[in-house]
Amino acid sequence: MKMYFNHKLAILGLLFAFVPFFSFADTSYKVEKGDTLYSISRKYQITVAELRAANNLSENDVIKAGQKLTIPTADIATAAALATDNSATTKTPANITNTSDYTVKKGDTLYGIAKKNGMTVPELLALNNLDSSVVIKVGQKLKIKDVTSAKKPDDKKTEVVATNKNDKTTSTTTTTENQTKIDEKIPDTRSYGNTINTDPSVVWPVNNPKVTTVKGKASGVQLSAEMNESVKCIREGTVMYVGVYRGFGQVVFVQSKIGIIYAYAGLGSVGVKKGDYVLFGNQLGTSGVDSRSGNPQITFMVFQNGQPIDPVKAPRN
Repeated sequence: MKMYFNHKLAILGLLFAFVPFFSFADTSYKVEKGDTLYSISRKYQITVAELRAANNLSENDVIKAGQKLTIPTADIATAAALATDNSATTKTPANITNTSDYTVKKGDTLYGIAKKNGMTVPELLALNNLDSSVVIKVGQKLKIKDVTSAKKPDDKKTEVVATNKNDKTTSTTTTTENQTKIDEKIPDTRSYGNTINTDPSVVWPVNNPKVTTVKGKASGVQLSAEMNESVKCIREGTVMYVGVYRGFGQVVFVQSKIGIIYAYAGLGSVGVKKGDYVLFGNQLGTSGVDSRSGNPQITFMVFQNGQPIDPVKAPRN
């Protein structure tokens, strides 16, 4: 009984350590007085850079009460790409061989153009040698994936008006005459592969983990851990993002000198802040508790130009 009670306390204490992987449809948000891009990004558990990209906003743009903003679908690969330092080298996506030209129209955003043409924002940026802070202009020519291979987007949107209440990840949003109910009871869609054996010389963020592959759009590995185990940096670099990211709990992005982003997700606590330079072996935080299995573990992903690469083969120090 005592062990069960302590286990439950640990899970409650790490409320945001890890939540199920799921995706949300785009929504529209009406800005209220006092809102900032940061506060809105925290409300929807995405990054400020994603908000800017989805609404064609520069770092100097100021939002105003009554303004409508697109809240993009959470995509940790896009978040990682947009968190990358602008000086990082980008490469043309290998999976895009046929391209056509697109002329930017009034109201276009990088996010909208990418989605409409079956691409991701990182792919669009890389294909056009653009950095993550770019603001596109009407009449500008962009290369896009050939329309014959593009997937038609889902244009359905749900409009949401902000409230002054604290917004946590719950099953629904309260409905008023100006709000549309959002059902967030989306099933856990994590798809696991096999537990893999790696060379003992391969360094992981936690000690001697069981390594299980995670399939899907944000592929990576699930690493078993001890309760509140130290999560360590395996490649030195700059902390580009710290925060709760939708579907992944507390996340830390570390960018190496060659532009690779190392994503440590599902953390129980975080001990670094954006802008810190961390060395190999430095503690980033502690392991969290998985909401589905109830076991202490983290998710580890590595991205280059917004595309996942094999965490086993990713460079270490």
